[in-house]
Amino acid sequence: MDTIASLFSFITTPVSWVIVQFHSLYGAIFGPDTGWAWGLSIVSLVVLIRICLIPLFVKQIKSTRNMQVLQPKMKAIQERYKNDKQRQSEEMMKLYKETGTNPLSSCLPILVQSPFFFSLYHVLSAIASGKQIGFINQSLLDSARQAHILGAPLAAKFTDGSAKVASLNASLTDVRIVTAIMIILMSASQFYTQRQLMTKNVDLTVKTPYMQQQKMLMYIFPVIFAVTGVNFPVGVLVYWLTTNVWTMGQQMFVINQNPTPGSKAQDAYLQRLLKSVSTHTDIRSRRKRNVIRAIVAKGPDRNDNERKFVTGLTKAGLAAQPDGTVIKSDVATAEAEAGGIAKRQQPKRQTKAKRQAASHVGTDKPGHEQAEDSEIAGDVAKTSLQKKDEPQGTTSKPTGKPAAGSARQAKPGQRKGQQRPKHPSKK
Repeated sequence: MDTIASLFSFITTPVSWVIVQFHSLYGAIFGPDTGWAWGLSIVSLVVLIRICLIPLFVKQIKSTRNMQVLQPKMKAIQERYKNDKQRQSEEMMKLYKETGTNPLSSCLPILVQSPFFFSLYHVLSAIASGKQIGFINQSLLDSARQAHILGAPLAAKFTDGSAKVASLNASLTDVRIVTAIMIILMSASQFYTQRQLMTKNVDLTVKTPYMQQQKMLMYIFPVIFAVTGVNFPVGVLVYWLTTNVWTMGQQMFVINQNPTPGSKAQDAYLQRLLKSVSTHTDIRSRRKRNVIRAIVAKGPDRNDNERKFVTGLTKAGLAAQPDGTVIKSDVATAEAEAGGIAKRQQPKRQTKAKRQAASHVGTDKPGHEQAEDSEIAGDVAKTSLQKKDEPQGTTSKPTGKPAAGSARQAKPGQRKGQQRPKHPSKK
């Protein structure tokens, strides 16, 4: 590890200078020899580096999303040219160029941050060895060796022996407890950050090998941190824990404000946006207008979350405009009311048990009520039959034998009226 860190010695001097400047600030508040002064100097170094890396972080997000979108096309190219690796590479590069995607953009923040990480490791190792480095002179070296964070020196490691820990005026138990807790927190924050990315900010409608790869990294990275963390000084653990917490908070902000299309985070964001738009029709935020403009421009290519958002606007009597604004629409209001009325007027289908119970309602009445109902029903049926059989303008004739030429009386089970003569072959 010392050989690797020495390769980044060209940046050791700037890193040591930044730490000294922050130490002079916090030393005036907490005291120059305290762990607060040196620990906060390292935390401030992380914050400064991560602020400078925000543009690269934005590129990383865009590149990651583009890679997710391109996964089905990449898979199709691999299957189509699986026997021609050269043509496969050419088609991949062509696809990257057409979509403006750079696969290395997702690794840029880590690659740029690596020199600062190894330079800080080199500075802390020099402090542990009692060597001056960069802008850290002898007085600052003695001050750093006396600084402890919760009883653990900045330059102490989990794997250090009792003799080396004693030379730093600390106990081996304190060093191992503090380093173990920091390693656990470092691994847990890394796992939570990756899990948050996979469960909330991934398009669930696209199943690609890239998702399986990210899911695998979610479990591999915490193990790597836990294994390699025992060789890091306490100051480096402070640095790495701080950058993990910063990444977790930065990613939470991005997921809440700029989620991946088709993800659960987008559904939650659009529901919050719908609630805000329904309450306040005037949209002053440029970012929100851009989101609505993009949804309107997609037209029929919207995903389920975006269709749900547009439907919610229609039900609220609102209509999204191509410029990203939202206005009240009489047509949308009429459609929403018509849909509500039609939904209310639609009868609810009864179950078979309820229909049978309704058909036997009369059987639950007392005897005299059933008799009256049956009499009334019989009279009504009799009257209706008489009116039906008697033609208008004629009087009823006494019943007797049917006249000649009239239709013969139908037998039970045979339909009434004149019967069609049978075919001669069937007689």
